[in-house]
Amino acid sequence: MNSLESPSDTPRSAAATGSGIAAGATGRRAFLGTALAAGAWATMPARLRAGEPTGRRYRTVLIGCGWWGGNILREAMASKACEIVGLCDVDARQFPATLQRVQEGTGDTPRLFKDYRELLAQTKPEIAIVATPDHWHALPTIAAVRAGAHVYVEKPIAHTVREGRAMVRAAAAAGRVVQVGTHRRISPHNLSAREFVRRGGVGEIGMVRCFVNSGGGPDRILTTRDVPPELDWDFWCGPAPLRPYNGGDPRDARGAWSGAIHPRGFRNYLDYANGTLGDWGIHWLDQVRWITGEDQPTHIYSTGGRPIAGPAVLTPEGQTPDAPDHQVATYRFPRFTVLWEHRRFGGTGPFQGESVGCHFQGTKGVLHLGWRDGWVFYPNDPKAAVVREAAQLGQPDGQNIRELWADFLDAIRTGRKPVCDLADLHVSSNLALLGMVSLRCGRSLEWDGAREDVVGDAAANALLSRPYRSGWEYPQS
Repeated sequence: MNSLESPSDTPRSAAATGSGIAAGATGRRAFLGTALAAGAWATMPARLRAGEPTGRRYRTVLIGCGWWGGNILREAMASKACEIVGLCDVDARQFPATLQRVQEGTGDTPRLFKDYRELLAQTKPEIAIVATPDHWHALPTIAAVRAGAHVYVEKPIAHTVREGRAMVRAAAAAGRVVQVGTHRRISPHNLSAREFVRRGGVGEIGMVRCFVNSGGGPDRILTTRDVPPELDWDFWCGPAPLRPYNGGDPRDARGAWSGAIHPRGFRNYLDYANGTLGDWGIHWLDQVRWITGEDQPTHIYSTGGRPIAGPAVLTPEGQTPDAPDHQVATYRFPRFTVLWEHRRFGGTGPFQGESVGCHFQGTKGVLHLGWRDGWVFYPNDPKAAVVREAAQLGQPDGQNIRELWADFLDAIRTGRKPVCDLADLHVSSNLALLGMVSLRCGRSLEWDGAREDVVGDAAANALLSRPYRSGWEYPQS
């Protein structure tokens, strides 16, 4: 569930047309087109690329019927391999539009639930989509795999490190496939960037800089409001702290990005998520691991704050978000250093290129791997051509969820690991979560990835989990 709106424009690079080296390239600029992407894409099973239905329909449920859950559900229905038997949300205002889409798209009439435990017990799904806020990823996923369902869960996989470890162990014990929604692993331009780097196109990598920068200003205090009768706010907060309600109507698109906790604004409230690092950082830090083959960092240090957003406010009468408006985190890997930075002020500034992505900085030049604009390689050699690869994104969400869903179904059918397997994405999620632990502690962490512990730091290790609110039990890892 990205916290930026889906793009409405189409990719801007000429390579989106599918040509190879563009005949019209001038000067030092050339377009690689889809040459590398085609090679990487061709390694996928033909039925994934074609999206061919097999006639088998899996009993499928959606837990979390908001905007992003709807995007995933759309692709599940488009696969023709899913019978939608249940919808679950603690906010009944989410049901009418979702139910209508299902009935019109498949002819199915799913049952409606507020409690995911009742949903799992009564519908007995084979597939569960978990598209809830971050603090609600662990418990439904664990319950679903124990109930026999395969799971597609959004990123980051959990709110805390040890929740994620419990999810991995539960999925392994149940023998279930769990796909994580880090769809960039299957996007054509990300695949071709990976191939370019692994072929030595960037040379020896010494540093990777990951970044997400946007505009913004001071956070305004949002007044506490009465909870709508359709919303069970206590259940929405669930195992996390119970904050005052400041939300809006999820059916009103104008209020979707107001900064309120619900809907969509939860990522900037640290009781429920981990700010921009937890939202966007998981994507780009995962790309570093996936592309380079590096596994775990040995040291993490992070700093940041709210000098522009202002001091966080939490009173019975009103509140603001409390996530940092900027953050820098350094990850020391055995072969190179990774730098994460984000800011919610200043816009893109004077810098060239898209304001999200990674700079792979090597001995042959720098590759900027982005989102909507694909990737660009800037060579050190002044006589060499700049190389570009356009994005090929699905619409209307500007992602490649369809391809990731096809991979998920194929993994279920064949018993192989999915491209975004839970155990692997647990490691990537940990990078973002550990950056937040370092920020809270105010010091560098020495990380033992094999044991998943901070070496010699009891206070930091205490932040790898958190107490659950009364009535909820933290999952055993």
